[in-house]
Amino acid sequence: MEHAVTKSEREFGLLVYASSFIGYLVPFGSILGPLILWLMKRDESAFVDRCGRSCLNFKLSMLVYVLIGAVLAIIGIGVILLLALAALDLICTVIGMIKASEGQVYRYPLTIKFIAEQSVRD
Repeated sequence: MEHAVTKSEREFGLLVYASSFIGYLVPFGSILGPLILWLMKRDESAFVDRCGRSCLNFKLSMLVYVLIGAVLAIIGIGVILLLALAALDLICTVIGMIKASEGQVYRYPLTIKFIAEQSVRD
């Protein structure tokens, strides 16, 4: 049986998702921000662990999709894909922050599972 998510865990989960906005200022910050916070708290909180895995998988997936879009932009068809990916990233990150503040882990769409979910811990 899972324990209730504490206010502190909800806040840290929200911070994991929000930290990905660092990517607008720092190259690869959208991955490094959540990664650092996840590594700090993943062993202390199953909720933060799941939020971190979810966020990192999505941000790594977005990196792959953006690289594909950049290659396609060279031949003129990737610009629309890049704009759609930017909108998807922004919208989904905000939804993830809202869900974390409610004590839920957000399941991002179009996510490749680079970091597998662990089985239920105590």
